[in-house]
Amino acid sequence: MNPLERAKVAELTERERARYEREHPRSKALYAQSEHLFGRVPMTWMNKWAGGFPLGFVQARGATITDLDGHQLVDFALGDTGAMAGHSPEPLVRALATRVGELGGVTTMLPTEDAQWVASEMTRRFGLDQWSFTLSATDANRWLVRLVRLVTQRPKILVFSYSYHGSVDETFVVVDESGRAVSRPGNVAPAVDPTTTTRVVEFNDLAALERELSHGDVAAVLTEPALTNIGIVLPEPGFLEGVRALCDQTGTLLILDETHTFSAGPGGATQRFNLRPDALTIGKSLGGGVPCGAYGLSGELAERVIAALASGADIVDVGGVGGTLAGNALSFAAMRAVLGEVLTDDVFGPMEELATIFSADLRATIARYELDWSVSQLGARCEYRFANPAPRNGGDSMRSADPLLEDYLHLYGVNRGVVLTPFHNMALMCPATTRAQVDRHREVFNEAVAQLVG
Repeated sequence: MNPLERAKVAELTERERARYEREHPRSKALYAQSEHLFGRVPMTWMNKWAGGFPLGFVQARGATITDLDGHQLVDFALGDTGAMAGHSPEPLVRALATRVGELGGVTTMLPTEDAQWVASEMTRRFGLDQWSFTLSATDANRWLVRLVRLVTQRPKILVFSYSYHGSVDETFVVVDESGRAVSRPGNVAPAVDPTTTTRVVEFNDLAALERELSHGDVAAVLTEPALTNIGIVLPEPGFLEGVRALCDQTGTLLILDETHTFSAGPGGATQRFNLRPDALTIGKSLGGGVPCGAYGLSGELAERVIAALASGADIVDVGGVGGTLAGNALSFAAMRAVLGEVLTDDVFGPMEELATIFSADLRATIARYELDWSVSQLGARCEYRFANPAPRNGGDSMRSADPLLEDYLHLYGVNRGVVLTPFHNMALMCPATTRAQVDRHREVFNEAVAQLVG
């Protein structure tokens, strides 16, 4: 955009910010009064919402949120995937009431029958033979990094630039514009420079991956099947197969993080693309928002871990994944309800159909106004980007971001009852999402763009 257009974006954004502040006085007051919350929010990411303060909410059902000021909003953010099952689906409500009320016992440090059921279902969906459970995908990734170092006796891992695997220290490393590995901008007080623990290359670059794995010091490649937290970056044809082949050639293990790419189907991208990871991590969406995470091991990797215990490693006590709340009865009740009755095999097709309509609506508006934008989709998840063609790696994706323009579009939507993921322009469908809600987004998005370019 030329300077005049940038001025127009700024003017429109300020108009929408003023409307947001005017129409959400109770949310603004809640934020102002939260003096004993660090950053005035329960979790600092909540400050990512546009508008100067996040909405406070009182109720959420299905794909709808009701905020403190009584506005109903169509929710395409769904807790940044945590509520991919929809908000408080009936099977989840029933399972939690039974576990806490009728049966009693939230956490006892003892297994339940639900745990065995959930592990078996995870094997059916993702193909990994052995499973263990955590409270988040971050926990799962952190523990697997240790396990792969144990069995390979190699010190480093490899990640793709601007991939995201929770708050695992080793993963906050990116490729800068000069092609060098550097600590990711904004990284908070790492214990050690992550470039000493981690190799990094751009996504979709098999030549760079081959070069870095040739050093022979990488225990595992840790990757999402498609980048998501920097915006959706899809794998190019043959890329994931090439990653697997290079791992095999160099004796490197492959860990897939399906936390967001679960949107690809009932077995995530692993099942959809017939991938063969040695290990897999996933979190948040499994329990419908109840804290949980999981990591799966292939039978071969599980055997290697057990064999490595002869070295004195302790995976039961001091060296274990830790956290006495991990594997608790409430989380398992939630996961069994969600996997068994909500995010079942048959719901992913309709969810993807709605995402395809959502994507087509975006493309139609983009084409109508001749914008140099693009749209990417992964199953039930889709996103528009301020670049065309769509970014092919994390660095390109980061550089395509336009915070001011994003704020305008997000505020325009919220002010008219539509919510997208605050970190970028991503929408996710859940089993409760309706065609009418998708159509409402089309109307709002078209209006927003028309004012932007009109």
